[in-house]
Amino acid sequence: LESALKDAAEDIEGLKHGIDPDYNFNYTPHVYSIKYFLENVYCNYLAWFLIYQNGLLPSKINILDIAAGPGTVAFGLASLLNTASSFFSVEPMHISYYSLEKQKSFQYRGLQFWRQYIEGQEMPTNAYFRFDTTDIFSYDSEVKKLPRSFFDFIVISHCFFSDPVQRKKSYEVYKQIFREGLKSDGYVLIIVQGTKLFKAYNLRPTDDLTQEMNLIREVVKELGLKLEWFKYLTSTGTRGYIESFYQFAKENLPRQKHMSKLKRQYLGLKYDSNYAIDDYVILAKR
Repeated sequence: LESALKDAAEDIEGLKHGIDPDYNFNYTPHVYSIKYFLENVYCNYLAWFLIYQNGLLPSKINILDIAAGPGTVAFGLASLLNTASSFFSVEPMHISYYSLEKQKSFQYRGLQFWRQYIEGQEMPTNAYFRFDTTDIFSYDSEVKKLPRSFFDFIVISHCFFSDPVQRKKSYEVYKQIFREGLKSDGYVLIIVQGTKLFKAYNLRPTDDLTQEMNLIREVVKELGLKLEWFKYLTSTGTRGYIESFYQFAKENLPRQKHMSKLKRQYLGLKYDSNYAIDDYVILAKR
């Protein structure tokens, strides 16, 4: 167990060093869930709230989640709907959620979580799941599996490659999926870590809003899309680097009370971690 966890952790740790993980180890879903699941669900929660705030959240919604992992996109939306009654009214929704993910273990663990934490609530989210275990780079051979002109939203959440060759290749696949799967009035929702986005285009994150806008427009253009709007979500209040982020987080950000225990036990973490967010939410159309 210790060796298997270490392999999965080292693979995922590559994200911090600009290396794209393989996500193909036995305990990859477990390590990912401990390290990133809750932050990514929270980011998706905020993204769906922004979509609702702009009047774009239909009562019947078809979602394609590309490189879906354990389904953070679905969990974010379900979490929003389950807490909505406390601050706004929303009609009962029916969600058709299509997971396109190459690792079946991610899909399996995500479904286990869903059954335990979402279906067990007083007012469970009405959702239909379809799981397609496919590598996006094999999309050409799997194209007939995806419904045509069917999806209200196609979501790419944190599937942004550091390797420029892989990133360019993924853009071509994404564009093909947009052309074939998106409704004529559908939207593409992109969620990408801010630091990673700037680094991919050899830029240093700053509070220069002109640079930020030019970068977002460039990304959207390369994906063959038209920008609707974007929002930067940050825990620090700045787009630039924070000196001694650990000290800043310790003094300002909520502690991962329960996850820190798991990180210490299974991943060898020597200190408590804090919840943080550094993501761009980008909405676009064809």
